[in-house]
Amino acid sequence: MTILQALLSFSVVAMLLTILPGIDSSLVLRQALVRGRGTAIATGIGICLGSFVWGVAAAVGAAALLAASEFAYRMVTWLGAAYMIVLGGTLLWKAIFSKRHGAEAQAASADALPSTVPASPWRAGLVGLASNLANPKVGVFYVATIPQFIPHGASPVLMGLALAAVHAILTVVWFGILIVLATYASRWLRRPKTIRAIDGVTGTVLVGFGAKLIASPTA
Repeated sequence: MTILQALLSFSVVAMLLTILPGIDSSLVLRQALVRGRGTAIATGIGICLGSFVWGVAAAVGAAALLAASEFAYRMVTWLGAAYMIVLGGTLLWKAIFSKRHGAEAQAASADALPSTVPASPWRAGLVGLASNLANPKVGVFYVATIPQFIPHGASPVLMGLALAAVHAILTVVWFGILIVLATYASRWLRRPKTIRAIDGVTGTVLVGFGAKLIASPTA
């Protein structure tokens, strides 16, 4: 796997997981609808900064693990691939068998949002940052995926930074779309059929990537 191939492959996985309805997207949508675009943009920037911090931490951890033990690094890679398969399988199950999943997931995301929406862009950015850093799923995502997309011979730290930057850029693009089309996107994302479709596509891609990584762990 070349660096370009790794970046492109990671972009597919990261983009699908970015558009998956969750706390981050719901928070940005709420800010856009309640406080306006400026506050929503500040919130989105805070979320992206939080994701980048998680990415840097995962990259440094991967580099330290590789330096300590190649076998341990391989084990993390395999566990990460297994995690992707389990996560993908769970999403596929929900997409196929749970008709109420969309409404329930959206309601859960809404309930998890802060009850007070700050008017200050600075405070909105801090809310976005804190919300992302406090979400362990973001850390699990980076720990599970970054080692999978580091080509043989590439610097884990530099590659991890590049992957985190790619994810941040994709997140900015997606949040921009949500903010510009806030009202329409909010209604569209709340439709159970839409959420099931996103879950199905994302689950299929994750299972495929995970299976490929297990079959070719040294790629």
